[in-house]
Amino acid sequence: MRESFLHYLEVERGLSNNTLAAYRRDIAKLEHFAEKKEKKVQKLNSNDVREFLRELHRQGLSHRSIARILSAIRGLFRFGVAEGGIRSDPTEQIDAAKIPRSLPRYLTLDEVDALLDAPDTATPEGLRDRAMLETLYATGLRVSELIGLRQEDIHLDAGYLLCRGKGRKERIVPLGRSATGWLRKYNSKARPELARESSSWLFLSRRGQMTRQRFWQIIKARGVQAGIQRKISPHVVRHSFATHLLERGADLRSLQLMLGHADIGTTQIYTHVSRERLRRVYDEHHPRAKKRGPDS
Repeated sequence: MRESFLHYLEVERGLSNNTLAAYRRDIAKLEHFAEKKEKKVQKLNSNDVREFLRELHRQGLSHRSIARILSAIRGLFRFGVAEGGIRSDPTEQIDAAKIPRSLPRYLTLDEVDALLDAPDTATPEGLRDRAMLETLYATGLRVSELIGLRQEDIHLDAGYLLCRGKGRKERIVPLGRSATGWLRKYNSKARPELARESSSWLFLSRRGQMTRQRFWQIIKARGVQAGIQRKISPHVVRHSFATHLLERGADLRSLQLMLGHADIGTTQIYTHVSRERLRRVYDEHHPRAKKRGPDS
């Protein structure tokens, strides 16, 4: 389960090698604990996890380090539940330490435009990449959801797609005009050239179904082409979708449904992004934002 989880973090979440190494170290601590109890990690219960956390505390780890380790193993168990490897998450009833959450990274509108314009749509691969990027930004899908789309899931005349998310839960996500137009072009011009044999998958490579690894490589390369200086991944585009919608008046509940979040608390992180941006815009542009008051 550990290696599958780390692979998911690398490919779908686009985490750095250093972050992946930290996850590996944190999970190894839990595996060592499970070995001492002569249990498999998958068989640990909530009491075991609490005992593990108490042991970390006795070892002198800080509250912040323990909270980070809990976050890592919580992700591992949630992944196991979603993939069907374990029945329940033993960390579900365990509260994390109150530490600030890092805000999601996202692209500016100009960066999004540059990214979408990067592929050469005169080639089948370029047209496919444009359609994939447009769909990703229009819907905020996870990369696994994007490459898992089938032809039957796309309803271009009605302007929506059917997505199968975590735990195979289905949700309907609207498609904008731009994404719809590029999907039509891809289906009529590029897909027939890429399809070596009959396939129900929507997005194809010359070898068959598009993979998460290949799309991660594509988006990274297109980001370089677009001149985007910071690191880019499918998850950054998903964050950009959410942030830009919220900034333009979307309500949190609708955003939760489109993103496929089980808990609206997960979606609320984007309100912090929006407030931070508003504060930055105010500080940069208001003529008296940086002036000292009479009591300063």
